[in-house]
Amino acid sequence: MSGHSKWSTIKRKKGSADAKRSQMFSRIIKEMMVAVKDGGPDPETNTKLRLCINNAKGANMPKENIQRAITKADQEKTGIQELTFEGYGFSGVAIFVETLTDNNNRTVSFVRSIFTKKGGSLGTNGSLSFLFDRKGVFTIPAANVKSMDDFEMGAIEGGAEEIEVNDDTIEITVAMEDFGRMQKALEAMEIEVENAELRRIPNDLKPVDARTAMKVLRMIDDFEEIDDVVAVYHNMEMTDEIMAEIEAGE
Repeated sequence: MSGHSKWSTIKRKKGSADAKRSQMFSRIIKEMMVAVKDGGPDPETNTKLRLCINNAKGANMPKENIQRAITKADQEKTGIQELTFEGYGFSGVAIFVETLTDNNNRTVSFVRSIFTKKGGSLGTNGSLSFLFDRKGVFTIPAANVKSMDDFEMGAIEGGAEEIEVNDDTIEITVAMEDFGRMQKALEAMEIEVENAELRRIPNDLKPVDARTAMKVLRMIDDFEEIDDVVAVYHNMEMTDEIMAEIEAGE
């Protein structure tokens, strides 16, 4: 998980802020539409939708955009659905791709094409499930935490398995079944969350060299260029040495 987070941080620094913002808004809107489809348009009774709205606010999405997406999803009964893909990239690195799509054939074609062109192989659903654990991850601006001791105590009571403090953010990892419990704990502490989501965390990391890492990360970049793709996960062991080599070679 931490290795993929580091790479995401590098890309955020180097990528276009406006493009990333637009892509994030598109993803959040799709997630809201699926949430409305599954549980209705009322965030008070639809926990999944409430989470999406909180993430939208954390991304500074305008209120009118949020309401427009909810209204559209409720009126049009969107055909967007979740699809996942599992396979292997260069040197047998495990790759897990999550998508939200309104056209299954299009998405399958795009994803399969990247696996093929980048020397990987698309597997069957469930073939890599044993390599990843589903965890809840909460990202909090460090400035929102006034007392670190009180915060850590409350987070532990909320089920925190790991608390990672970075320069300007704090990440809390919890078991999937403790996701709602942590939400309530943070609300009780009046801590505003920048983003909260379920991620697939590799439980068995694969050692790689910098060359392999770069090939796989370029493959991940290609996946993330697909509008339907929500998230991409890998099981590479991204050491500080490898990260340094990658940054030096950019």
